[in-house]
Parts: sequence; structure tokens; C-alpha cells
Amino acid sequence: MTIDILNPKAAKLIKDLADLNLISVQSPSKSGFAHILKKLRSKAKSAPSLDEITKEVELVRAKRYEK
Repeated sequence: MTIDILNPKAAKLIKDLADLNLISVQSPSKSGFAHILKKLRSKAKSAPSLDEITKEVELVRAKRYEK
């Protein structure tokens, strides 16, 4: 669950609830799939074309069904 806090007073309420052990607040994981994908994309010089993706998918499928 992700909650966007629009008012700073709400952050204090959430902290108070956590201090009373009524809720638990956790920081989002930096090792999630979206973070890794963003990191990989930032290093790429260009995105693969649809034809390149299709060729790669066909190669993988051919190897899978070869067995």
C-alpha cells in the first residue's frame, strides 16, 4: 500500500499512530523490480526496436520448444 501525504499535519498523525503501536510504517524497498528496471534503463543508450524484441522472443521460444 502506498499513501501520498499531501498535508504535513497528516505525517505527524501517522507518526503518532506508529508511536502508539497502532500502525507500522516502513520505507519503500530500493531493491524492487521497478528500481532495478529504472537503473538498467538509465544506462541503456537506446531502447530495442520492436523487431529486435520479436527476434529475441522467437529465439528463446525456439530453444524452449527444441527440447
